[in-house]
Amino acid sequence: MATTTIPGQVLGKLSTHLPGAGTHVNETDIYASLAGNVITTTATTKSGKPTVSVSNTTTTHNAGLPQVSSIVLGRVLRVQQRQLIASILTVDPPPSLITPYASNTDDEVQFQAILRREDVRAFEKDKVNMNEMFRVGDIVKASVISLGDERSYYISTAGNEFGVIIARSEVGNPMVPASWKEMKDTVTGKGETRKVAKPT
Repeated sequence: MATTTIPGQVLGKLSTHLPGAGTHVNETDIYASLAGNVITTTATTKSGKPTVSVSNTTTTHNAGLPQVSSIVLGRVLRVQQRQLIASILTVDPPPSLITPYASNTDDEVQFQAILRREDVRAFEKDKVNMNEMFRVGDIVKASVISLGDERSYYISTAGNEFGVIIARSEVGNPMVPASWKEMKDTVTGKGETRKVAKPT
């Protein structure tokens, strides 16, 4: 089991562990709700199960504030005609910790970010349709371009390495990248439009 974690990472199974503080349960899996250190407490009885919890008091992955040029992962909260609102889940994540994200993370909104239509891509900016590029719940990799105001940072997905990294289809199935502008449902094979980040 990992010693540090990020929101959405699977920490264990209900069959072997009990969920503790900083975690949530989805079906049979225990997920991290916070970024921080994983703590496993031994069972109090021989027949009991150890408890897994997350402490964010000494986390190193989201302790820093976003700065201009920081790489962030965010979960899309709201999509509008000219912009979207996202919650920043982590700042400058190590590559090894990007893939464990799931789009159903129960994270606390620490920072909010705004992605404007003109910052989605570097070409044909006037033809961007936000609702075809992103959906609520998508996990997006982006770069901070401005510190914005006291409530929100401004981010950009212009660049091949930026965009949606994890998404679920309209029916709730996981999706995988099919091209730079499409992801496919892993169960039905149906494609949906997205501004897809280049897989790493």
